[in-house]
Amino acid sequence: MKKLLLIFLVACSVHSLQAQAPDPKTFSQLRFRFIGPDGNRTIAVAGEPGNPNVAYVGAASGGIWKTDDMGFHWRPIFDQMDDSSIGALAVAPSNPKQVWAGTGETFLIRPAHAIGNGVYKSSNSGRTWKHMGLESTMRISRVIVHPTDTNIVYVASLGHASGPQKERGVYKTTDGGKTWQLVFHLNENTGCSDLALDAKNPDVLYAAMW
Repeated sequence: MKKLLLIFLVACSVHSLQAQAPDPKTFSQLRFRFIGPDGNRTIAVAGEPGNPNVAYVGAASGGIWKTDDMGFHWRPIFDQMDDSSIGALAVAPSNPKQVWAGTGETFLIRPAHAIGNGVYKSSNSGRTWKHMGLESTMRISRVIVHPTDTNIVYVASLGHASGPQKERGVYKTTDGGKTWQLVFHLNENTGCSDLALDAKNPDVLYAAMW
């Protein structure tokens, strides 16, 4: 009897979830609209897992901006740091208070590009920041935090816009940014432009090299 009851409850739960699935037509008329902030080239965007009200935006030379109300209002949260060029942002999936920022403009659309000075970490949702090294990477295109272990972080380094550089490639930390290891280096002329982590198997990491 208990087994039958359990199966019935599970079946009801599944049916209930299926019944609540939104009709795609409900969102068919929605369109993108500008919500700010004004005045720079936005390179990176990161949302807080489980909280649609909070988002972070990184600009090529305008620092980091944050909203707590779904984009109605924005405020700068990186102005006191030594570098205002942001190339990547990441919020830790298992701890939304931990936010990472990789510096250096990654858009190759003009002769001059803002150079970064490494990677920064905030442990209080962007109120304060700490420089965590990788100064010689120059341009960071992607930061990924492990889905369950906030001490494990991957950083994609593009390096200089031109010329050979040994610091290009993929970096990894297992101690929250205290130390870094270059875990993938193709050659001195090829940087890492993007990273993707398999959420079901975080031991699998994909790297796009350019």
